[in-house]
Amino acid sequence: MPPAKPLRVVSANVNGIRAAYRRGMGEWLAERDVDILAMQEVRASTEDVQALLGDEWDILHDPATAKGRAGVAIASRNRASIHRVELGAPDFDSAGRWLEADYEVGDRVVTVVSAYVHSGEADTPKQVEKYRFLDAMEARLPQLAAQSELAVVVGDLNVGHRTLDIRNWKGNVKRAGFLPDERAYFDRFVGAEDADDYNRGAGLGWVDLGRRFAGEVDGPYSWWSWRGKAFDNDTGWRIDYQLATPALADAAVAYAIDRADTYDTRWSDHAPVVVDYAI
Repeated sequence: MPPAKPLRVVSANVNGIRAAYRRGMGEWLAERDVDILAMQEVRASTEDVQALLGDEWDILHDPATAKGRAGVAIASRNRASIHRVELGAPDFDSAGRWLEADYEVGDRVVTVVSAYVHSGEADTPKQVEKYRFLDAMEARLPQLAAQSELAVVVGDLNVGHRTLDIRNWKGNVKRAGFLPDERAYFDRFVGAEDADDYNRGAGLGWVDLGRRFAGEVDGPYSWWSWRGKAFDNDTGWRIDYQLATPALADAAVAYAIDRADTYDTRWSDHAPVVVDYAI
């Protein structure tokens, strides 16, 4: 018998799914043979998401408390066996930013999390809220790994971990997204940049698949500003991740960032991160 088709998991910050579909997201999705699509910044109703994707997709959606903001969703070909949206303390509003779902793949269970970390702003209450979210995420990651050997946290995590992850890193060391305290969280998630066991299940045991597949090179980036020539010059940030448990990371057989061919064919300011898992 031929081997089973790998499970294709995609993370995409859609920057508003209705606008993304007007720009061509539907055509991309129709050609990409996706099994599980985790989205961030959905900024639409569940009914809108279902209508755009179609009835062949099962939709889980956690909108933000504030209408038209944030919002995370997971669309799949098969229905999830269970899903969860709670993160952090009861008084912490994580709505629209954290969605976990369990999927049966053969005789295994794969846990997929769609996460959208706050963008933050240095020395403001927005940054305090971002650190609260990262604290809650840091507490949740070991629990997830204990519950599921095959788990992956995907999404727009709004932090460039290493100097390799931002083209103009020297000009951003004091900006949200590349602050030392933010990057230190990722040191704990996957291991410090200068550690011998970096990204081999170090730290809390999670593996950054983008860096594992790309190696020690600049990028590949996943976000470029709409403004100026950032996209044309590839002046980007790698802030969209798939962080997997070691067992799931070892099952990853392919990784890609679906960067648009040209500026005018982009359907979001982020590009999808696509990983195939042979489970």
